[in-house]
Formats: sequence, structure tokens, C-alpha cells
Amino acid sequence: MPAAILDGKSLARQIRSELAAEVADFIENNVTVPTLAAVLVGTDPASEVYVRNKRRDCDEVGILSQLHHLPKETTQDELLTLIGKLNKDDSVHGILVQLPVPEQIDTEAVLDAINPMKDVDAFHSDNVGRLVQGRPRYLPCTPHGVLELLKRNDIPTTGQNVVIIGRSDIVGKPLAIMLGLRGKDATVTLCHSRTADLPGVARQADILIVAIGKPNFVTGDMVKPGATVIDVGVNRTDEGLVGDVEFASASEVAGHITPVPGGVGPLTRVMLLVNTLAAARRLEL
Repeated sequence: MPAAILDGKSLARQIRSELAAEVADFIENNVTVPTLAAVLVGTDPASEVYVRNKRRDCDEVGILSQLHHLPKETTQDELLTLIGKLNKDDSVHGILVQLPVPEQIDTEAVLDAINPMKDVDAFHSDNVGRLVQGRPRYLPCTPHGVLELLKRNDIPTTGQNVVIIGRSDIVGKPLAIMLGLRGKDATVTLCHSRTADLPGVARQADILIVAIGKPNFVTGDMVKPGATVIDVGVNRTDEGLVGDVEFASASEVAGHITPVPGGVGPLTRVMLLVNTLAAARRLEL
């Protein structure tokens, strides 16, 4: 029997509806509107689309959005100056710098320049450290979206073998930490390009999460029958958008699977809004 589809698009719509009510209540009780400032440097088409979608999501739930679009020639000092101004602006509750930034800019320096209280992407080293200690201020958006997808589809993590393919700072590493914390209680294996017998390790997973950035990398023969497969990858090919999982073969083996597009991506965006409201609550205390 083909796998059940985990529909991130409809789930994101449901969470946005819940969030809109929370935002309206916050505005009524605080006489201020949660505000997200997005900074985009350059003209990367994928980044422009992503930022545009984020702004549309903000409008839907009642969060104000700002876009600071800088030319690709922007220097690091110029970008840091803008971030400093946004840090000091009491009307701005969340700041995100859309990645990647041009090569003349040090990504780590930029991310660490953001006020940790306004770091709604949860990339600042202070917020990463808090996550490792199990006392996060904000949860990183894509990993949080994955956890919500599992939770709201009644897929347990306690005692489950979770294999994550991909060790990026944005998805793989934080997700491995989050799934291993008390309350999630998964047994996590974090895989990468040097993992021995990667197909064999993948086949041990009750929950297989793929975030490696290679189109159709995981095939059906790497999936344990009945496993849950979460495909975080989004790759542009001549055939259109595809994930890191070969959907046709994997869906014949898995118990549950996310599509691309329409799986994790919409949840990543909505978790940014969740963090923005959380930041507004903290900053308005």
C-alpha cells in the first residue's frame, strides 16, 4: 500500500489560523503589533521568492513585516550597521537575514550581530547553546516544523530509531539535538558523506529524515518498510522541484512520507511566525 502523505501545506494553514487568533489577542492586550524585519542582500531568485512568501504569511496572521533589500555589492560593515539599527528599534521584534549572503560577507559575523532576543531564525550562537542545554529561547524553524509534522500526525518519537542524513547547522545538527531531548526521547543517528554503509544505516530508521541537498538521493531500497520519511530537501531540476528522496520508489515502501513541494517547506515559514510572536511577548514584558 502506498505511503500516507504528510501534508505540510494544510498543516501550516491550520497553524496560521491558530496563530492569527493569538496575534490578535496579543495586539489587543499590548497595543503593539509583532513586527518582523527581513534583510535580503542581492538578487538570488530563490531567496526573493522565499522572502515574498514569508511576507504574505505575515500579512495573513496579522504580523507586520519589513523588507530591507540591499544590493549584492553591500559590504559587511554596511550590513552590520543595518542590523545594529534594527537591534535598537523597539518596534522590531524579530530579525532575519536571508541566507546565503554574498561571498564578501562573513555569515557567522552577521548572524552573531543580531540581538539574540530578536533572532527568530535561532541561528545566533547564544540561541544554539541554549538549545544544546535543553532550554531554548526559540526553536530553529525547519527542525521545529519537522517536529510539529510528526506530533500533529500522531507519529511518536519516544524510543524510535531516527536517522538524519545531513549534518548542516540549519537542519541536521539542531534536529538531532531536539529529537534527543527529554520529551522527544528518540535514539538519533546523524549521518553524513563519510558514514559507512549509509543505505544500511538508513534502513534501520523508524523515522528517516533527509536534508542533504542532493536530488533523489534516497531511494526506496534505503527505506525500512513502514518507516516515516521526512524529505527536507528542495532541489531545482529540469523536471521541476524535487526533494532529496526519490518519491515514487520511497512511497511504495514507507508508511508515511512528505511530498516536495508541500511538505516541510510551508512549516518552516510558519514556525518563523511562531518565533516572531514569541519574541514580541518577551520584548514587551
